[in-house]
Amino acid sequence: MWCLIAAESTIFIIFVVAYLYSAGKSLSGPTPREVLEVPYFISVCLFSSSFTIVMAERAIARGKLKLFGIWWLLTIVQGAIFILGTGREWYGLIYHNGLTISSSLFGTTFYSLVGLHAFHVLVGLTGLSMILAFTSLGYVRQEHAERIGVFSMYWHFVDAVWVVVLSVVYFIAR
Repeated sequence: MWCLIAAESTIFIIFVVAYLYSAGKSLSGPTPREVLEVPYFISVCLFSSSFTIVMAERAIARGKLKLFGIWWLLTIVQGAIFILGTGREWYGLIYHNGLTISSSLFGTTFYSLVGLHAFHVLVGLTGLSMILAFTSLGYVRQEHAERIGVFSMYWHFVDAVWVVVLSVVYFIAR
């Protein structure tokens, strides 16, 4: 998992640098300041999901599988809220502000960076959902706690990357 996180971090660094390099260089289309609003609610949901996944890890380590499933489900719900909020933001940007991936350099870099993160959240949600399904079928037990912890590292990585993306896109390069 550490190797995957290192490789994915490199990809995100490249996208962040590209975004920062191109910030303010768009000759057409709206600017970030004109169209972006800080996504506070969905960010809080995603950041809170790190807490719920830690609580799930603690529950499975103590053999409390039902409690594990509840915390795990809460993590999924918070991740899903984040994805729905991102989709809602994109809908508004595309249909109300005319910002598309091909409308400007800002559009290209914005959708590439935020979309890369959203893709990683979707991958995480897929894994979380599969683990929840196995849990509900009785295949996840206390002895799987270490494996759950390894997968949780990926989810924490997704949260940590959002700290960087949120900072760069919505605060620094705005």
